[in-house]
Amino acid sequence: MSGSSGRLYVKGRSADQGERTWPGQVFRDLALTYEEAMLSFIAASQEGDRQAKAASRRGRTERVAIRAAKQARDREERELRDARRRVRERRKLEDAAWRELRADRRAGVQAYRGLSKEARQQQLEAKRAQDAQWRAAWAQRRALLAERQEEDAAWREARRLFRERWAELPAPTRWMAILVVIDNCTRQCLGLPLFVAGAKVTAEAVAEALHPLLPPELRFLISDRGTHFRANDFKERILSGQRIHVYTARHRPQSNSIAERFIQTLKGWLETESWTDDEELDALLQRFHDEYNDRPHQGLASPGLSPNEFARRIGLLQSATNVQHDRD
Repeated sequence: MSGSSGRLYVKGRSADQGERTWPGQVFRDLALTYEEAMLSFIAASQEGDRQAKAASRRGRTERVAIRAAKQARDREERELRDARRRVRERRKLEDAAWRELRADRRAGVQAYRGLSKEARQQQLEAKRAQDAQWRAAWAQRRALLAERQEEDAAWREARRLFRERWAELPAPTRWMAILVVIDNCTRQCLGLPLFVAGAKVTAEAVAEALHPLLPPELRFLISDRGTHFRANDFKERILSGQRIHVYTARHRPQSNSIAERFIQTLKGWLETESWTDDEELDALLQRFHDEYNDRPHQGLASPGLSPNEFARRIGLLQSATNVQHDRD
């Protein structure tokens, strides 16, 4: 893993400033006498000073207006993001309730099928009532899914209008952090968690994002010496069981060369892409994750294999070895 190496700066393109001029250019005109050139230079300098002061006043006014507009934009963006987060949390609860209801339905059907013919006759009316309730619940679920599609369309339209409304403002400066998780054996990218908090991300957040990505059979966890990886919250959540945390050498990023090389590949890929918010960046990271794991990797023991295929073959080999041990 690497949590402190590699930075990708994304900057907007600056507008063309045109040809630069300055008062001293008057001396290029050889047809002017020295006195004429000096008088022209003084006049141009004074005019330049007046323009600079006027531009400074306009600049101050524009900066105040831009600052106020940025604050309004940030407030609106936070409101949109918070509203979307609330929608996602509500949907998680709805999906959990639906899964529980569906599991109860399946259990009820299995229990009914296991009854004798006489018992089924006795439970027939209750079964019909349960079927009617299930059909009603399923109809509500379909209506809820259709409502979600409408909500998603409204969300995308709100985001589009937001971008159009604030398109003329300078792009906001924001740090976002990406945690790189690589399997040293198979070269598989296990995940690319994105942290919008950037430099303010906590060790607890890193551990929470990392925990579901680590395979249960993991023995050695290699990382750099970033403060997040040395925090107590990280150790308590991640270093459980037989896992051993291995730190790379100080000031020697090449001792974690697999992760560092992956970072260079990721940065090169992102430099050709564009995004406007963390959701679009997260989608790009997922696309890169899938493409990287499915393409041939020259660093593997068997050149020409992708990380996914190499991991699959190792799994088959381990399964065959376990079967042989069981026979012995």
